[in-house]
Amino acid sequence: MASGTASRSEDEESLAGQKRASSQALGTIPKRRSSSRFIKRKKFDDELVESSLAKSSTRAKGASGVEPGRCSGSEPSSSEKKKVSKAPSTPVPPSPAPAPGLTKRVKKSKQPLQVTKDLGRWKPADDLLLINAVLQTNDLTSVHLGVKFSCRFTLREVQERWLACQAMRQLHPEAIAAIQSKALFSKAEEQLLSKVGSTSQPTLETFQDLLHRHPDAFYLARTAKALQAHWQLMKQYYLLEDQTVQPLPKGDQVLNFSDAEDLIDDSKLKDMRDEVLEHELMVADRRQKREIRQLEQELHKWQVLVDSITGMSSPDFDNQTLAVLRGRMVRYLMRSREITLGRATKDNQIDVDLSLEGPAWKISRKQGVIKLKNNGDFFIANEGRRPIYIDGRPVLCGSKWRLSNNSVVEIASLRFVFLINQDLIALIRAEAAKITPQ
Repeated sequence: MASGTASRSEDEESLAGQKRASSQALGTIPKRRSSSRFIKRKKFDDELVESSLAKSSTRAKGASGVEPGRCSGSEPSSSEKKKVSKAPSTPVPPSPAPAPGLTKRVKKSKQPLQVTKDLGRWKPADDLLLINAVLQTNDLTSVHLGVKFSCRFTLREVQERWLACQAMRQLHPEAIAAIQSKALFSKAEEQLLSKVGSTSQPTLETFQDLLHRHPDAFYLARTAKALQAHWQLMKQYYLLEDQTVQPLPKGDQVLNFSDAEDLIDDSKLKDMRDEVLEHELMVADRRQKREIRQLEQELHKWQVLVDSITGMSSPDFDNQTLAVLRGRMVRYLMRSREITLGRATKDNQIDVDLSLEGPAWKISRKQGVIKLKNNGDFFIANEGRRPIYIDGRPVLCGSKWRLSNNSVVEIASLRFVFLINQDLIALIRAEAAKITPQ
């Protein structure tokens, strides 16, 4: 048995030598396969023999179905079991791996879709706004320019959406009423509102009468309060019939105090010590610090509140607000009999800081004072260098003017509407009449 095994191994070695010689002659020497493991497994002669026997037996078994040279009762060795289990039965072609650039491209394309999947869609509120605006103006270009939707749409999208507004029928009646109140005013409506005089003092009854006299011209959802708010806006921008547009002054080179300070060259000033001046400055500094400490303790007693404007209609007056100076961005609530107007700086604090409304670099630090008299009249006094325009009339420095309800106050291209709490002023006048002797 051993001699037969040795003869077979010699025959296999001779065949391997012939194959190696033929491959060298052809120039195609097969590469030697070696393991990449750090600790390699040792191979013994008996394992080589058993592996060669296993290979020959598998070939013979594939042909005849019975392994030659092995008894029926003999079991395969452990090395043969490993070789058989490792050898694949049928070769499977490897699946092509996807390109890495393609997978990255697919992932990047999916990310913005998840983020922006809800953007650019029409909502029921947008549909109702579109319908109301088209019924009022009959012009899709004006609707695209004037109506503020939930997101920005192009003119073509507005035109395509005009014929596909079905989701608005599911809105709540209160939401429908709130949206209808924001409908754009037509030219006919603005012409009727412009006939109300700017110097008059219209009330809600005046606009209610206007609605009854012209039911066909006004939109069905219009109210007297909405007409009053729009009339105040038209008056603020000089759109009434009896108002004349005041041109802005050009070439005004009047410098305020801060501009003059910037032009002064400190190097040319003489450094002369004055003990009297230093003492006065020290006393003034102590007084200012004492006043600052007192103001910090009285922060909860602020007399002027600032409220941002979020819609066309402003809330009603409360029982503490005497008047309101209403601008385009903010509203200043007057809750004391005297307030100061101007531009707040680090060294100068005032009641009404006009820089919250818009550009105020041309406004003096203390531009004016609004005061309420005992008889219930409001007066504004100009204490700045630039004039203050009250309904188009200039009020120069050192002068004062009486403020009425719905008066337009213009200070350096900033326009405000002065609104008076008529109910509270009536109570003040009644108390003043009781106090005064008959």
